[in-house]
Order: sequence, then structure tokens, then C-alpha cells
Amino acid sequence: MGDETRLAIIRSLFDHAKCGTELAEELNLPQPQIAHHLGILRQAGLVEPNRVGQRVDYQLHPVVYESMRENQENALDLGCCRISFEK
Repeated sequence: MGDETRLAIIRSLFDHAKCGTELAEELNLPQPQIAHHLGILRQAGLVEPNRVGQRVDYQLHPVVYESMRENQENALDLGCCRISFEK
């Protein structure tokens, strides 16, 4: 979770679900790098894929989304630790 790219992905997905290409463009990173980080976040149970035809959108797991929403999206409480996002 300490990786800046993964934190940026989580923060971006709070707004709405996005595909890897959208995240790559938004974060100005290569798509394979985004895919790598999405895989790690998915294994950790923080994001969920949602296939829409050929496209795969990623969204925050509902528990993660609710945690951020309750903290006015400035923090993510994982129980073991709390991650604060800069505004």
C-alpha cells in the first residue's frame, strides 16, 4: 500500500470506476505498470474488476469505498492502519 501509484489509483477510483487505459492516461504511466498495480490491489481485496463487454472497469471494493466516504475521502481506514490522502 505504500506505493505512490497504488495510492493514486485508489484515490482516482473513489470518483468512479475506470479501466486501466483511463488510469494510465490520468496518471501518465504506461498501461502495463497500471495493470501490475491493479493486480496487486485486486489480490489485496481493495479493488474489484467489472467486465463490460471487452472492457474491464475497476472499482473500489464497497467496504473500501464506504471507509473513504465516511472519512470524507481523505483517509482509508484498513483496521490495521490508516492512510491519509493529500487534498
